[in-house]
Amino acid sequence: QVQLVESGGGLVQAGGSLRLSCAASGRTFSGSTMAWFRQAPGKEREFVAASWRGSSTYYSDSVKGRFTISRDNAKDAVYLQMNSLKPEDTAVYYCAGGQIWGSGITYPNWYNYWGQGTQVTVSS
Repeated sequence: QVQLVESGGGLVQAGGSLRLSCAASGRTFSGSTMAWFRQAPGKEREFVAASWRGSSTYYSDSVKGRFTISRDNAKDAVYLQMNSLKPEDTAVYYCAGGQIWGSGITYPNWYNYWGQGTQVTVSS
């Protein structure tokens, strides 16, 4: 059974940092795109960042320059370092994986595997 398990969420003040982790089991994702999405209450799930083919990355404009996605293929893990957090970053953050390339990486419906989510709350 394929599982993605996120960890590292929590409560932080504006301007602070958090590091999210996502550990995969049941299959290897080393050749797949891994991504982070988030969903705030009452809003649709939105793309945050993606990593594919080892070193290629892409970010949403809202997090570019503040968040960094990285991965450890040996551990089948992906991380999201979040700096300079803002209250509008408050959401449940989800890890996702799939065989997706190009513009499709920003669409949640194209991903086959999802974690259960981890809550990030940024206080002002």
